[in-house]
Amino acid sequence: MEKDSDFRQWDELIPDALGLIFSHLSLQEILTVIPRVCKSWSKAVMGPYCWQEIDIEEWSSRCQPDHLDRMLRILIARSCGSLRKLCVSGLNSDLIFSFIAENAGSLQTLRLPRGEMSDLTVERIAGRFSTITFLDVSYCIKIGSRALEAIGKNCKLLVGLCRNMHPLATAGKPLEDDEAHAIATTMPKLKHLEMAYHLIGTSSVLQILSSCPELEFLDLRGCWSVILDNKFVKENFPKLKVLGPDVVDYFERNDWDECSDFSDASSEYLAWEFMTGGMDDYFDDESFDGMWDDDEASLEELELRFYEGIDEDVEGYGWPPSP
Repeated sequence: MEKDSDFRQWDELIPDALGLIFSHLSLQEILTVIPRVCKSWSKAVMGPYCWQEIDIEEWSSRCQPDHLDRMLRILIARSCGSLRKLCVSGLNSDLIFSFIAENAGSLQTLRLPRGEMSDLTVERIAGRFSTITFLDVSYCIKIGSRALEAIGKNCKLLVGLCRNMHPLATAGKPLEDDEAHAIATTMPKLKHLEMAYHLIGTSSVLQILSSCPELEFLDLRGCWSVILDNKFVKENFPKLKVLGPDVVDYFERNDWDECSDFSDASSEYLAWEFMTGGMDDYFDDESFDGMWDDDEASLEELELRFYEGIDEDVEGYGWPPSP
């Protein structure tokens, strides 16, 4: 046996195997380190194998709107229709939301907290999200019952919905049960529902409970007009866990946690920037031609900053925590 045979030829792995390995790395490493290792790894990163799940939620909450749009277009285009999960905060227009919908053929998990999409646009393209099983539209103040109704009618596989609101956005306003009614009448398969700080009453909650028999978790924190008898809930809905309406120890924290998508996965981030140059001696110019040219955008122009944990540099957000 030759001596060289003791070393694994990582550059000879098939692209989908490389993509599976790279999926365990940070976004920074995938975009800036892996492409510069060798040509086969660079090719794998350019293909859909690394982009079936795109989570840029932490970064997107701090980036410039035009940077966010460009990054989404680049990464979603690379997924080539195989995108299964997308997490992004602060989507800033109906246009980029429509772009996501055009590439949502395989999408199962979609988290868009603080998005700026409108009722009209959601109604128009909700049919493109028919494969969605989990949706987060918390703090999206430009949508309402019309959008939720369209989602419920078109997303028949939906089992998880987050529709939390910011307490300052609802304080002092009258009850509005239209969103709860839309959920109750169009989303019978829900198992997980979050409606923290919603302006809903007890009757609306009971309508949801009677219409969603598979419901296992209901977040009602900050829904001060809701009064549920614990004995009644336990006897009639033994599988259901209700959180709230009381909010315990909320003001001891000044950060917020995203609503659950039934996953315990967490990430750590470091401050970083896209770097250019410094590797010209390693590869020829041709190996990098077109690498960052998707959608006429250039990734090296985008400054991405990730932060260690979620508790730092987020003072003033004040979003309510989720389980």
